[in-house]
Amino acid sequence: MRSTAVLFVVSALCTSALGATYNAKDSFVGQDFLTGFTHQAIADPTHGRVNYVDQATALAQNLTFATDTSLIMRADSFATLDPAGPGRNSVRIKSNAAYTTHVTVFDINHMPQGCGTWPAAWEVDEANWPNQGEVDILEGTNDIEPNQSTLHTSANCAQPAVGRDMSGTSVTTDCDVAANGNSGCGVQATQPNSFGKSFNGAGGGFYAMERTSSFIKVWFWSRNDPAVPADVKTAGANVNTDAWVSAAIITHLQLHPCAIRDAKLERRYDTQRGVIVVRVADTTFVAIQGEPSALFVSDQCDINAHFGAHNIIINLTFCGDWAGLPQFFNTLGGCPGDCNTFVNQNPGAFNDAFWDIAGVHVYA
Repeated sequence: MRSTAVLFVVSALCTSALGATYNAKDSFVGQDFLTGFTHQAIADPTHGRVNYVDQATALAQNLTFATDTSLIMRADSFATLDPAGPGRNSVRIKSNAAYTTHVTVFDINHMPQGCGTWPAAWEVDEANWPNQGEVDILEGTNDIEPNQSTLHTSANCAQPAVGRDMSGTSVTTDCDVAANGNSGCGVQATQPNSFGKSFNGAGGGFYAMERTSSFIKVWFWSRNDPAVPADVKTAGANVNTDAWVSAAIITHLQLHPCAIRDAKLERRYDTQRGVIVVRVADTTFVAIQGEPSALFVSDQCDINAHFGAHNIIINLTFCGDWAGLPQFFNTLGGCPGDCNTFVNQNPGAFNDAFWDIAGVHVYA
């Protein structure tokens, strides 16, 4: 539901920015998660030292509880584990509904932190993975900053190493799960407070993912960032993703749109690159500020062919295929010893291993 309007004068921004508008589809706040999502008591596909519990168990053990304004999902922080027994109790939830072209906005007050943790908020069709793709929106391990957003797909999907209009940094380009140990095509955010302790220390923040047939974007704003769009900060009837970019451009220029309604400042949507191009006066092109943190394009990847209807998943696992590797647990994470042993023997280390989610809002 994206506009392909080509050029218009920015004075329209005095009331509302023209562009892509998505209407509210589903909104999950507090108790809504208990009916709109399913607790998945499954074996961990990433081979973590975790025991995912069902909703009844999660509620009984206080690993999940909902208020009128938030959902808490936490790991067990009391039990010392038998190395031969199940992993640490934790929670993995999956939306009952699936989505194709859409925007998902995550309003998160706190994310799990600590050695051994591997939290993620992502979208996938589990039954048809990897043929229907995976979009990792918020993910990382062992408090290693910043966030990394990643696509995982079947063969013949890649991303250009350079030339994408995004604020993040490309770290891998082949999205194929059969390549490079299923590292996918990842983009690291530039803001340290996009993940882990720094994210929590700033009061959390907002993540948004926009998916169309020609691109996938991931956005991040820290809680008190003055550039947080109004329709992200407060969920409403719709969101306008083009306005997210244009508002950031105007802020960067230190111009108020109503003060320059007669100026020659023009803006157009580039359908090929999925970005906003701004021109001031007759010849000056302004470098775009406030781009998405990650932009995945269709140049070398047929997005329609590689991505199907996705469910939203939010989970917390431990160790496993990523967090448990010495490179990430010890070298980059600065964590002691062996990951599985640490998880088994240190329940108090997981006091802060919890999600506090103010809301998840889907627009289509």
